[in-house]
Amino acid sequence: MDIYKAVIRPFLFTLVKTDPEWLHQQTIHSLKWLSKTSNNAPVRWLNSRIQKYLCLDDTRLEQNLFGLNFPNPLGLAAGFDKDGVGVNFWSSFGFGFAELGTVTYHSQPGNPAPRLFRLPLDQAALNRMGFNNSGAAALATRLTMLNQKQSQLIPIGINLGKSKITPLEAAAEDYLQSFRLLKDLGDYFVVNVSSPNTPGLRSLQDAAMLGHILDLLHTENNAQKPLFVKIAPDLEWEAISDIINLAKTYKLAGIIATNTTISREGLKTQIIEKTGNTPQQEAGGISGAPLRQRSTEVIRFIYQQTQGEIPIIGVGGIFTADDAWEKITAGASLIQVYTGWIYEGPMMVRRILAGLLTKLEENGLNSISEAIGIGNR
Repeated sequence: MDIYKAVIRPFLFTLVKTDPEWLHQQTIHSLKWLSKTSNNAPVRWLNSRIQKYLCLDDTRLEQNLFGLNFPNPLGLAAGFDKDGVGVNFWSSFGFGFAELGTVTYHSQPGNPAPRLFRLPLDQAALNRMGFNNSGAAALATRLTMLNQKQSQLIPIGINLGKSKITPLEAAAEDYLQSFRLLKDLGDYFVVNVSSPNTPGLRSLQDAAMLGHILDLLHTENNAQKPLFVKIAPDLEWEAISDIINLAKTYKLAGIIATNTTISREGLKTQIIEKTGNTPQQEAGGISGAPLRQRSTEVIRFIYQQTQGEIPIIGVGGIFTADDAWEKITAGASLIQVYTGWIYEGPMMVRRILAGLLTKLEENGLNSISEAIGIGNR
């Protein structure tokens, strides 16, 4: 029996009826405390117990991509650990990589609360957090201190966003300032121009505006750190093609597909209990199961348009090994989870990885890299 899904989740979601953001904050506070006490014997023992039950190591899941070694293809998506407080613990939960942020050059509180809502009937979440974070300088200080204590066991990405107070015409410089502070501290970097919760941000997906951002980062990137762009699922195919061309021009490491969606089509949830409003009345992006099909379609389109030459990190609606396999065979080299992890619990990572190994055996494949894009052949 999965005690999280049978007991803990119903308690947290139904009986307690607590604010989802409050629960998230408690998790982050716990990780911060564990990080400060990581050298204590009880904490080391707890960490080893977590690893024993949640991790699954198998060479068939390993990949070397854009100069980085990934022990498995399943990562934690940006948004959960905005300020990098749990960076030393994500490998213990079984993840093959983790993405911090979204971080902005200026610290900012984000949008007014309430700003995070569960949609249990849809296995989804609606959020309008607004890039709440402590800023790039604070993240740089924290990562420097943590890296002095121990080296990272998995690749760590950093997701960069635009500060709300920065006008759109100065966006490129804003991204550049964050990158300058953090470029030596992340293994890869993501230009996030696709969140629906910062006014005007998605307009930066326009080829000319995105090209200006990439041009500045490309010039600053003397260590040639892998650079990605994260796109919205709501883009038209022509706009995605434009971004693909930019990725080729600037020799980006890849594309992350996709961010949350502003679509409300097909939602079963009629009323959000916390506010009494319909999902259509609440601003923000939808993540989770409703995003699954569209994000996979975008992954498949990018893979087909590039003939698999540009790596894709697939994210959106992954709850099971079948979901993960669908995205990998559509063309994703790596995959990320967030909402699914909240609904399915900590054991989800191990279940998905075990399921992927079963899929490899069923299809006569020797490694996860052999599965990438085979659904297009």
